[in-house]
Amino acid sequence: MPNGLAYLMLAVWPLVTLVMFRRWPIERALIWSLLGAYMFLPPPPAAFDFPMMPPLTKESLPSVVTFAICLFYYGRQAPLLPRGRLAKALVLLFIFSPIATVLGNTEPVFYGNIGLPALGLKDMVALVLLQFILILPFLMARQILATPQGLRELVGALFIGGMIYSLPMLLEVRLSPQLNIWIYGYFQHNFEQMIRDGGFRPIVFMYHGLWVAFFTVMAITCAIALAREADGRHRIILIGAALYLGLVLVLCKSLGSLIYGIYLAPLALLLPVRMQLRIAALMALVAISYPVLKGAGLVPVDWILEQAGRASSERANSLHFRLENEDILMERAYLKPLFGWGSWGRNHILNPTTGIIETITDGRWIILIGIYGWAGYMAEFGLIILPILMLLINSRRLGRHDLSPLLGPVALLLAINLIDMLPNATLTPMTWLFAGTLLGIAEKMRDQKPSRKAPRSLGWRPVM
Repeated sequence: MPNGLAYLMLAVWPLVTLVMFRRWPIERALIWSLLGAYMFLPPPPAAFDFPMMPPLTKESLPSVVTFAICLFYYGRQAPLLPRGRLAKALVLLFIFSPIATVLGNTEPVFYGNIGLPALGLKDMVALVLLQFILILPFLMARQILATPQGLRELVGALFIGGMIYSLPMLLEVRLSPQLNIWIYGYFQHNFEQMIRDGGFRPIVFMYHGLWVAFFTVMAITCAIALAREADGRHRIILIGAALYLGLVLVLCKSLGSLIYGIYLAPLALLLPVRMQLRIAALMALVAISYPVLKGAGLVPVDWILEQAGRASSERANSLHFRLENEDILMERAYLKPLFGWGSWGRNHILNPTTGIIETITDGRWIILIGIYGWAGYMAEFGLIILPILMLLINSRRLGRHDLSPLLGPVALLLAINLIDMLPNATLTPMTWLFAGTLLGIAEKMRDQKPSRKAPRSLGWRPVM
């Protein structure tokens, strides 16, 4: 169980956030109020659980506090919802679809002698609040970070964060994952899953070692993106930092993230921005189509397992277990396909005697379809893919000098995050910050006049 320091850190973070906003530019304060919490605050089960509210964790508490500070200091000088009709509809569907979910689950569910409660008004309020809190980083990023300065702050923060986090990561690679135990008094996951290939993979203060590895991929890509903007000595330093983080990524012992890093590095370094946007859009479309393709039997499951087996029999068995659970959970989800089964584990299969959950939800997509149905899935994945598609479409009318070289790498990161949410649930505040920033920039591209000469300042003003 979490110790007193874990709860003290959660309680103190609002004051830390307030200091950030008083001393830093609003863009930097917004990013680090969420990124710093994601990196260093204690993960669940450390949380403040108040009645009629979702638990306030290291993700939800900073979002609420940051939004309140922005609203108090800067006011709501710009619309909170996106400008486009489709984006606005997806946001509203994302927040309010749990109402339909609850209304469709007003009866208890039984597995033999084991029963799960019906959903009621309290669940409706809690789920809507949870969805609103979850999307706050997206809405704030769209308003505040959709500027050249905001985009650069975001990319720079991810790079600096990765360099800082590499130190405790290397410590845990050497000594085993112990930092969360030493500091906060508990281990946040299954320790056996942190043992890999005769050594350890780091978890630090995140939910799983896979999250840490993917965070390292983000830092590497951001370092390469910054190197493309830099020149001379600074470029050499940033490329050297990317190589160092690549070594740290190898030590994370995550095959998926290692493949992502090897795949993204040359794309971020060598390709022009428009080509990066095209590749990102293609990746995002493949990701959002995966449930439909898998349901139609068009995903080459046997070939994928064969390739995984060539790399490692352990990884092949793990992947086979995940795919089997996906099939079981999809059959369960088809019973309530539109708005899902709701909370309390009603989307799972329970042992009729012991009540133990017998299914595992690894991928974010299967979690969404099981809990919120296809409506919830399309709302969430749609909000992440929409900025990439809008950037690709709106960038066509602009000259190449009008496109920031950071846009392409960030779009690639967002797309690879969508790909990673198929086997894992790696939806983080950074995902929403990327998506909101790109959406805001894509919206402003429609009002921007193309320039055939040197890039010019757009004069975008970050306001709430």
